[in-house]
Amino acid sequence: MTNTLFKFPELNSTPIEGHLDGWTSIEGKPAAQMKTWIQHTSKDESVISGVWKSTTGFYHATYTAYEFVHLIEGSCTITPDGGESQIFNAGDAFAVEADFVGVWEVTAPIKKHFAIKLK
Repeated sequence: MTNTLFKFPELNSTPIEGHLDGWTSIEGKPAAQMKTWIQHTSKDESVISGVWKSTTGFYHATYTAYEFVHLIEGSCTITPDGGESQIFNAGDAFAVEADFVGVWEVTAPIKKHFAIKLK
């Protein structure tokens, strides 16, 4: 067995429930519910990765770390404050820079793999 490879396990652990730091529901819009499973932390603790699920709804998000996303299920429209919207669907992969501020509209329930660079 090696400690340089990691296979993601099934989602059988208890997730983090509720809004993540920097994520808030938008007043007057349907609030989505989220669950986060952090399945791996790199040896140097600079990267976390796992699975995130969300029901449909709206979040205003303020990022402080870079995130890579692979959307497994669902769809969303992401709109940077003052910027143009982009639509993402199951199968899409994308990155969100650490200085992103804007709206995530989850238009169909999402399941995504993520990797977040903390340091």
